[in-house]
Amino acid sequence: MKEQLAELIEKISSGCLGAEEIASIADEAAQAYADPEAFLQANPDINYDDDFPIPLGEWVVVGSLPDIVLFQADDHEQLFAQILASFGKAVRFVLKPKDLRKADPLTALKRIQTQLSSLYPEKGGYVLVDFSEPLDDELQAVLVYTSDLERVMALCVEVGIYAAPAYASLLAEQEQSDQ
Repeated sequence: MKEQLAELIEKISSGCLGAEEIASIADEAAQAYADPEAFLQANPDINYDDDFPIPLGEWVVVGSLPDIVLFQADDHEQLFAQILASFGKAVRFVLKPKDLRKADPLTALKRIQTQLSSLYPEKGGYVLVDFSEPLDDELQAVLVYTSDLERVMALCVEVGIYAAPAYASLLAEQEQSDQ
């Protein structure tokens, strides 16, 4: 499992984390998945509660990702502001967070996804992917290169972490509820 976790973290971090940091997170998460009680005893400072809706290993992964990799917000305007900040001033965006203020969730996600798809054409752009179960925020997502999406989704299934392309899954959900 450690190898799958390392590959998953490497792909969702899109070059924002070094190999040593990725290996460290994957190692800790694999230990937490393998023996949660022993992991908690060895790490008494860990603030994990059995009532959390995700396993300890997943909690370690999510909790270890920096805010330039894992985006958490209560609305799409805040989420996009974080994404924008993670790229820094070197990358120009046409879409601005305020443009999402009055948009419904599906429209906001479509606009965000359209903007992200235009970045890094050599990798097919980015896909905004809902990642894990949000604990404190409404939205929790990572960016994945379009060229890596299929592999990321397979890795998430293998390690048991929920993931879904944000726009496509909300669109499918709304189409299903319209029927």
